[in-house]
Amino acid sequence: MKKVIYSFVFLLPVVVTAQLQYPTTKKTEVVEDYHGTKIADPYRWLEDDRSEETKQWVTEQNKVTFGYLDKISYRADWLKRLEEINNYPKYSSPSRKHEYFYFSKNDGLQNQSILYRQKGLDGKPEVVLDPNKFSADGTTGLGAFSLSKDGKYAVVGKTKGGSDWRTYYVMDMKTLKYLPDSLEWVKVSGASWQGDGFFYSRYPSPEKGKELSTKNENHQVYYHKVGTSQDKDVLVYEDPINAQRFHNVFTDENERFVLLNISDRGKAKDGNALWYYDSKSADKKFKPIVKEAGDYDYSFIDEVNGKFIMSTNDGALNQKVILMDPANPQKGNWKTIIDEKPENISSITTAGGKIFITYLKDVTSRVYVYDFNGKLEREVELPALGTASGFGGERNDKFVFYTFTSITFPPTIYRYDIATGKSTVFRKPEVKFNPEDFVTEQVFYPSKDGTKIPMFITYKKGTEKNGKNPTILYAYGGFNISSNPSFSPSRITWLEQGGIFCIANIRGGSEYGEKWHEAGMRNKKQNVFDDFIAAGEFLVDKKYTSSSHLAIQGGSNGGLLVGAVINQKPDLFKVAIPQVGVMDMLRFQKFTIGWNWVAEYGSSDNEADFKNLITYSPIHNIKPGLNYPATIITTADHDDRVVPAHSFKYAATLQEHYKGANPTLIRIDVNSGHGASNLKKGLETAADIYSFTFYNMGLTPKFEPAKPADKKAF
Repeated sequence: MKKVIYSFVFLLPVVVTAQLQYPTTKKTEVVEDYHGTKIADPYRWLEDDRSEETKQWVTEQNKVTFGYLDKISYRADWLKRLEEINNYPKYSSPSRKHEYFYFSKNDGLQNQSILYRQKGLDGKPEVVLDPNKFSADGTTGLGAFSLSKDGKYAVVGKTKGGSDWRTYYVMDMKTLKYLPDSLEWVKVSGASWQGDGFFYSRYPSPEKGKELSTKNENHQVYYHKVGTSQDKDVLVYEDPINAQRFHNVFTDENERFVLLNISDRGKAKDGNALWYYDSKSADKKFKPIVKEAGDYDYSFIDEVNGKFIMSTNDGALNQKVILMDPANPQKGNWKTIIDEKPENISSITTAGGKIFITYLKDVTSRVYVYDFNGKLEREVELPALGTASGFGGERNDKFVFYTFTSITFPPTIYRYDIATGKSTVFRKPEVKFNPEDFVTEQVFYPSKDGTKIPMFITYKKGTEKNGKNPTILYAYGGFNISSNPSFSPSRITWLEQGGIFCIANIRGGSEYGEKWHEAGMRNKKQNVFDDFIAAGEFLVDKKYTSSSHLAIQGGSNGGLLVGAVINQKPDLFKVAIPQVGVMDMLRFQKFTIGWNWVAEYGSSDNEADFKNLITYSPIHNIKPGLNYPATIITTADHDDRVVPAHSFKYAATLQEHYKGANPTLIRIDVNSGHGASNLKKGLETAADIYSFTFYNMGLTPKFEPAKPADKKAF
């Protein structure tokens, strides 16, 4: 049982450092009893992000932060350089629907990419949707676009200010005009068509004023018929008794089979259940393939002759591909058609009657093509070591597109001919930089327990390992997500200034399959922090950098990572950049979809989990007397995934306890969410982070006038 005691005491300490005077932050006597352990929570009032008091606190914090940043003389120059290098056309891979190819394009510095279509690959592009016109400030984006099977209609999902909430509309694809349809409170949902309507998932309408913080429960699946109002939608599935579950319905390419995916991560289940019905049958009730969510994943890939091709890690932690008859779904009837490999599967797609599987080998892509019987036909020859994505299409496609990228290899779109296996460049970006000026090496360093951890290290050719190079160390380390090498034009501006950028592929991700993930979750989370600290020690020991020139950066789960390690090893780092981090590990499950992370972290509602969480929770392990690095915390007012209260309370606690000269700032963006809501905001944030980092390392960048692109440009 937990007992909460509220007694409001107004304490108004003024925290002064050699550099800054922070705003006063009220403290209240809130104490919560966790299984017999009393934990103070004096800044809980900051969880109410819509109160006038919290808004005033945000205003005062931003005054200090931006006042500090405004004094950095080269901040505007860094932003200008970021705009220059980002100012080139960026395309997505095309996807085909009947005679049209659809793709998005950003001319360079547009806040939102524009969706186009053209007839055939040589047709004239026409604008389908321009999200830059959705709002005056460009912070409303395109969150979903799903075409009906006949191509007559499309679901258009709009997102405001970076929120995870979506509003769905329906567009007539002949006239490119919206129909009256408008669907509210959509979240964690696709739009799967069947006939003249589609399935989607939503939550009940949240309490007014608490749309961005209220716990999201009772995920409901509806069917919407085109041309009707939302109140006429048919409820397809809900489970209010098990309110902390995700429910998503999707259909196969022919719209015959309707599948229901159920995940129960709120009860620490890391897998999913899968149900279905055959729309050709008279009985439209869902039947179980896998009845209950447990520890394993079951993913539908495609349908062939009424049987399902699926992937699973049940009995194969790196995943295998099976053929299953839904009429006889018992495990004993499964047929393995592609065995598990030593390498983990990162994606599976189908097109042209083939299965494309991308494996990860030491965090780089290997792509293989199989027929529907599981026979290996060939490997796709990739241009280098890096990350490949795409390969999806329809059963009658003759070719597909994929995108290849690496740290200094901008995303390049290739056309792959399915019959011949030949790849040709379809679109190559013209970024104003010379990739030959930089080098990327992959090292394997030992963690505390001796585990070898891979890390990518990128820097300018000729860089001397003298221990003086400004270095950013980045990692994520959780949720079975791999940090694959990919290109960022903004990162080039850091490398141009002699900076080193490192990606540590620490445990908790999917780099080496489920075992790698499990080694960094729940009561093994300390391995993640040990891996990250060991990366920093390796970089210092090998003279890439020094503690006075080393910054660490991470977002979301990676923000938790940064917050935890500067409590454990503050002197190893000069700068810390925790972004939209999960900082209160005792209360994350109380907000929006935070309960979904219980499978990864555990929950303070469980005594054993509480004893583990309290050992590393960033807010609860800040200690007076530690020499914390210069810290810039970033969050945003529309982040309804990791609510900004995490960062608010963390900043207040750090400012209260740290008395040294290094700044502890919080940068709170407006009309933005878990990620930047538009390009302008993203570039401004990057400029502030890089400038803050250089400034606190005592360094001054050198910016040259912009040069026109030449033959060395990528």
